[in-house]
Amino acid sequence: MEPHHSFFAEPRNWVAVAFVLFFVVFGKKLWAALTGILDRRAATIRAELDEALRLRQEAESMLRAAQAERDQALSEARALIEASKVEAARLAEAARVEAEAAARRREHMALDRIAAAEKAAVNDVRLAAADVSARAAERVIVETLSPEADAKLTDQAIAALPAALSARHAA
Repeated sequence: MEPHHSFFAEPRNWVAVAFVLFFVVFGKKLWAALTGILDRRAATIRAELDEALRLRQEAESMLRAAQAERDQALSEARALIEASKVEAARLAEAARVEAEAAARRREHMALDRIAAAEKAAVNDVRLAAADVSARAAERVIVETLSPEADAKLTDQAIAALPAALSARHAA
């Protein structure tokens, strides 16, 4: 059998006693230091989580603002397109009306030119007819009238001249 050693003669026991004494003496300080480190780490993590939550809320707010701006821009674009369509229709209608008015003006001008040409042609025909009539009358007068009858016709024409001139001025 092995000799029986005392409790204090065993080195393992001294290690155990030293370990227990170490934790009794320094345990509270060690525990306080460990809990302080863990509390600081927890506070840091909590602060990071709070910051992350704040950043997420800020990002969501920015996303909502961007979506609202996009929606507003889309509605403004739609309104602009609609206004452009209305303006284009108005301009097309105005162009159509102006084209019709220009066509009517050209038609009226053409009709006026035709009427002026007809009037000029009628006046030319009248002048030619009057010229032919005057020559024919001159020939008839020269061949058929005597100087006494000629004097009588001239006197009658001179007497009727004031009445003819006043009738012409009245017309």
